Amino acid sequence: MHRAPHPTKLPPKPPGLGSVLENNIRALQERRAREEAKATFQDRLASSITRFTGSMGFVYLHLALFTAWIAINLGLVPGIPKFDASFVTLAMMASVEAIFLSTFILITQNRMASVADKRAELDLQISLLAEHEVTRLVTLVSAMAERMQIRTEVDSELHELKQDVAPEVVLDEIEEQARSVG
Repeated sequence: MHRAPHPTKLPPKPPGLGSVLENNIRALQERRAREEAKATFQDRLASSITRFTGSMGFVYLHLALFTAWIAINLGLVPGIPKFDASFVTLAMMASVEAIFLSTFILITQNRMASVADKRAELDLQISLLAEHEVTRLVTLVSAMAERMQIRTEVDSELHELKQDVAPEVVLDEIEEQARSVG
């Protein structure tokens, strides 16, 4: 049986794309690092607490603590006296912990939402720039085709394709369509 030889190294990256992609990745990583460095102590603390509370270590810790607490207060551990026979203290501590944990989670979610908003804004700006550039390319190619007297099946659409998209008009139309559906 004949097998194709395995490459001993990765194929070369497409010219230009590799370095552009690497630069973009590096720029985004540097930006993320700068944003993390600018985070306040409170934000970093809330993120750390949220990260820990979202881990299995947190689950195991609580499982051990609650099991021990309940076992002791049910009298299942000889030599250790009950200290919360009605479990009121345990319930109160769990309630207070839940209040603080939900607050830390909300702080972290707010920070994450802010980052997501920035990324969405960047995506929108890049999309608008790309749309503008494509519109200019359509105009240029259309002029070249006209000069060379080339006709295509998309000629009837060219006038519309040459028009820049006005984002506010698109948003108004989306809102109008939503109102008419809802």
